[in-house]
Amino acid sequence: MRNLQTIRAISLDLDDTLWPIWPTIERAEKVLHEWLVVNAPMTAERYPTPQTLRQIRNAMELQRPDLAHDLAALRRESIRVALSSSGDDPELAEPAFELFFAERQNVTLFPDALPALEFLAARYPLVSLTNGNAELGRIGLEPFFVASVAATKIGLSKPDPRIFHAAADAAGVQSHEVLHVGDDMLLDVLGALKSGMQAAWLNRTQATWPHDERPDLELSSLGDLCDALR
Repeated sequence: MRNLQTIRAISLDLDDTLWPIWPTIERAEKVLHEWLVVNAPMTAERYPTPQTLRQIRNAMELQRPDLAHDLAALRRESIRVALSSSGDDPELAEPAFELFFAERQNVTLFPDALPALEFLAARYPLVSLTNGNAELGRIGLEPFFVASVAATKIGLSKPDPRIFHAAADAAGVQSHEVLHVGDDMLLDVLGALKSGMQAAWLNRTQATWPHDERPDLELSSLGDLCDALR
């Protein structure tokens, strides 16, 4: 563990760090499918469940690696393909996506998230660092952060070191002065370590760490992080 006294900023992953992502995605997919039943019935008939629509989205990820950093574009394009292949108007992809996207921002925070943000933001500049397409302004968390760094905006995804360096730049500090906090072993922890940051692994599921290089901190909750930094 490096010296916590050297930390001058904190970067935070969003999905599965501040809120569970899959309940949110599943609800947004359900809302999307209900909209298609009314507004694009041939598409809803061809893809009779939200899960069958998700298969189109997953296939699009393989077909369009150029969009790998932009989950919103992947989702929008998958909706357009579903509409077109079913004989519905592909122009409906935009309002359909906007409905999905609005529901995707309707997250339910983990119980420890808001108290941790209040504690951390009072002591450090916070930067969100995500491969996802959550929008802090819509969610209501923007006041806690000095900046938001997203793969969609800069065209790079974790674990690319450059996206971590962008987060450090956004906080106005050097990479080694940042503690990155996230749940994903590869994307968050190893990505941060390889970029020269310190790394805290949020291990809510009591998983076993399998890699030789270890995080600087292992946390079972964001409350643990606050305790470590008091």
